[in-house]
Order: sequence, then structure tokens, then C-alpha cells
Amino acid sequence: MNFKIFGLRLAGTIFGIVALLHALRLITKIPVTIGCWSMPFWVNFLGFIATAFLSIFLWKISNKT
Repeated sequence: MNFKIFGLRLAGTIFGIVALLHALRLITKIPVTIGCWSMPFWVNFLGFIATAFLSIFLWKISNKT
């Protein structure tokens, strides 16, 4: 395995873990407050979609090379 494939798979795995953490917050409904600002759940929904897409995309690219 060369470094290009390893890097793509590592980044894909990290994005996958972040996507799972976004999904976990959506399921458990844990409140997140940053200073005085309470983060709405739609932020996590968008974060889940984006990171899941990136994870799948990077894994597909790593399998083609």
C-alpha cells in the first residue's frame, strides 16, 4: 500500500468517526453550549451529511487507485 492510498483511507476513516459523533448527538439529543450560544441540532445534521459524504467519497477514491 502506498502513502497516497493510506492517506485517503486515514482521512476517510477520520471523517467517518466524525460523522458517527454527529449522528450520536442527533440520537441522544445532548445539548451543546459554546459560551452563551446553544448549538441547534440542524448544525449536526448538516455536519453528519457532509462528513459522511466525504468519508464515502475518500474510501471510493482509495479503492480505485
